[in-house]
Amino acid sequence: MNYRHSIKSNKIENIRDGKIYCFLTLIFIQGIAIALLFINTTALAATVNPCPQGMAMISGGAFKMGSDNSSFVEERSPRDVTVTNFCIDKYELTNSQFGEFVKSTGYVTVAERPLSQEQFPDLPDEQRLPGSLVFEMAKPGVKQVSFLSWWHWTTGANWQHPFGADSALAQPAAGIASKANYPVVHIAYEDALAYAKWSGKSLPTEAQWEYAARGGLDGATYTWGNEYSEHRANTWQGIFPFFNTKADGHLGIAPVGSFAPNGYGLYDMTGNVWEWTSDLFQIGRDRKSDQINPIALNQGFDPKQPDESELHVIKGGSYLCAPNYCSRFRPAARESESPDTGTTHIGFRLVKNLPSSTLPINSKSQI
Repeated sequence: MNYRHSIKSNKIENIRDGKIYCFLTLIFIQGIAIALLFINTTALAATVNPCPQGMAMISGGAFKMGSDNSSFVEERSPRDVTVTNFCIDKYELTNSQFGEFVKSTGYVTVAERPLSQEQFPDLPDEQRLPGSLVFEMAKPGVKQVSFLSWWHWTTGANWQHPFGADSALAQPAAGIASKANYPVVHIAYEDALAYAKWSGKSLPTEAQWEYAARGGLDGATYTWGNEYSEHRANTWQGIFPFFNTKADGHLGIAPVGSFAPNGYGLYDMTGNVWEWTSDLFQIGRDRKSDQINPIALNQGFDPKQPDESELHVIKGGSYLCAPNYCSRFRPAARESESPDTGTTHIGFRLVKNLPSSTLPINSKSQI
């Protein structure tokens, strides 16, 4: 036997085995390092933006709520307000999203229910059919117009049939089959609350909504600055309610995200559809300043609707707001709405509150 050859062969095999062992060990260590890096990156991302998918992180801060430069009394007497960290939907809630909720829960919206005898005791049964308020442009030749000239109670109008089941305006069919990415409308306050509870979120307070809408431009007139532009949001161009020039490309509601976002990456905070907030409406805001996360929960009142006591604040304006009418396409603007009312221009988006320690107050909001 050639022992020298045998010893040499064993040495070569040992060296080869050692190299293989080292190589495998190195791969193992690298794998662990990559895994740890992924875990740390994921944890860091969750820390920087702990919001659910589709929501933007809004870091808390102080701002002037309201406006001194408004002809609307309900916006005046701005006050210093602070909000803490929260998440907010980047887009208005869509037909597709609301449809998932209905499919999962079997929920029936207020507009899909017959009118209650308790609320309308003198109404004949044949007039209790489900329906909602639908906008219709004023007819040519009409000289004197009022609120009742363009809003019509329409049987069968609801979130699935925005213009009524038999309306020729419901294109391409009487429903929303081709409008999955449009904001859901004909949503009463109760409907928005039901969806919020199901999704584990909540309606924004008026302060949260206004702070987010400003997108970091505290004191600016619009969500994009101080100069009005008919191409920055889905609003009415022309003379309301007689004609719309469609200068922004949309005659009615637009798909969500059709216009550029504000400074916080939020879409359609101006125009398209009004959005519910959790605050009850009062003509005069609470005059106290330096409030943290304020919310108005006292009995709502609007002299324009003196018989209503549960009026909620809606924000943002809609595709029906024009410079000659409404003109509430500004962050400070606010309007009252009855909680049982859904129309062709009211929708919503949601928030998710976060611990104030998630990000330091006044740090940059994360998109």
